[in-house]
Amino acid sequence: MKKYLFNEFETVSPQAWKTKIQVDLKGADYNDSLLWKTNEGITVKPFYTKEDRTFEQISLPEKGFEICQTIEVKNEIEANTFALKSLQRGANSLEFTLENPIDYKTLLKDINFKEIKTFFNFKFLSSKFILELSEFTNSSNCYFNIDIIGNLGTTGNWYNNLKTDHLELENVSKNVKNFLGVNASIYQNAGANITQQLAYALAHANEYLNHFGKEIAKHIHFNFSIGNNYFFEIAKLRAFRILWASLLKEYEIEENNTQIFSQPSLRNKTLYDYNVNMLRTTSECMSAILGGSNVISNQTYNKTFQPSDEFGERISRNQLLILQQESELKEAQNIADGSYFIEDTTKQLVNKALEIFKQIEKGGGFLKQLKEGTIQKKIKESANKEQEQFNNDELVLLGTNKIQNPKDRMKDKLNTPIFVKIRKEKTLIEPIIEKRLAEELEQKRLKDE
Repeated sequence: MKKYLFNEFETVSPQAWKTKIQVDLKGADYNDSLLWKTNEGITVKPFYTKEDRTFEQISLPEKGFEICQTIEVKNEIEANTFALKSLQRGANSLEFTLENPIDYKTLLKDINFKEIKTFFNFKFLSSKFILELSEFTNSSNCYFNIDIIGNLGTTGNWYNNLKTDHLELENVSKNVKNFLGVNASIYQNAGANITQQLAYALAHANEYLNHFGKEIAKHIHFNFSIGNNYFFEIAKLRAFRILWASLLKEYEIEENNTQIFSQPSLRNKTLYDYNVNMLRTTSECMSAILGGSNVISNQTYNKTFQPSDEFGERISRNQLLILQQESELKEAQNIADGSYFIEDTTKQLVNKALEIFKQIEKGGGFLKQLKEGTIQKKIKESANKEQEQFNNDELVLLGTNKIQNPKDRMKDKLNTPIFVKIRKEKTLIEPIIEKRLAEELEQKRLKDE
């Protein structure tokens, strides 16, 4: 007969713990001394018990995460060669970023779409090209990241105009699977807090459900950027699956365990002491793994100051391989189950995000509030608050606003535009601007070199 060690100890209630802590505080107020709130308004406690569990069933992936190699296509032959090499060196998924229609037969030569999950991230909209590409690949393993609302948010304009964009999307919807990629990354990289990211992703997707009907739900997948708040980012992805399942339930749709594609945030990456970016992306990839991402694409440590190069891509891919193989996180999507802290945080994030989502819907929906500038205003408020925390050293990026290396010189290493530029073209709405926290400080340091 087995004897369990925990059976020998009496159960201690949360109230008993709190009473003991109150005694140790010697008169100091428990709430003022030990409880604190995050930028999202989430309360963090000094201890958690089983009473903090959500008991919410989360539909997590049945299999572990896949390692994705992202490739910006400028030359089809070079991109194909890099894709095949990446697959040989550990990647088992691919993402191609396309600026315009290309020779897809050359680009995709010798790639087995039945085995290799492939994403196409379009920076243009052409139903004719996408239909041809879909027919050529002929695989449910391919995902076409078309997001006309996301494009409106980031550029301030439709690809063509509202009517034409929707007609193009409707043409695609008739014959293409997995064609809607809701890009929630833009909100994180622009400075939205976690509850805003969750609410905006949900409301963003709901616009498509409202327009195309519930049948489109099975074709929607999501792209998230992962920040450096380790446990909260784990809870973020878990919370979104709960929110998405709840929304689908309102449409009388059975939850379809949608695909979540994750990558590290750009917001906290730095120019100076850039090797620290490897530590940041490793932590963020771990959050994505434990949060239940289906596919993860890492960012290169030197992305802030130079175009993609083979060394940087190899390092970023190897980071994921180490986490998957050597750290034994290959099948880690359920590891956070039962963590009182993560489950309580998940519950709070769900409730806070749901409040914001309901406000958006009550205000006429996400697209209407985007056109009115309400969404942009809320993101700016959050971003400015975070920027102030960074400027006051309350939010620390090592090597940048803390423990600087005065001998670090970067001016001669810059090979790509790294700062936000003011665009002069006319836009229908105010675009959502992605901006790194360290930009202003880096500009000053570059000037002083």
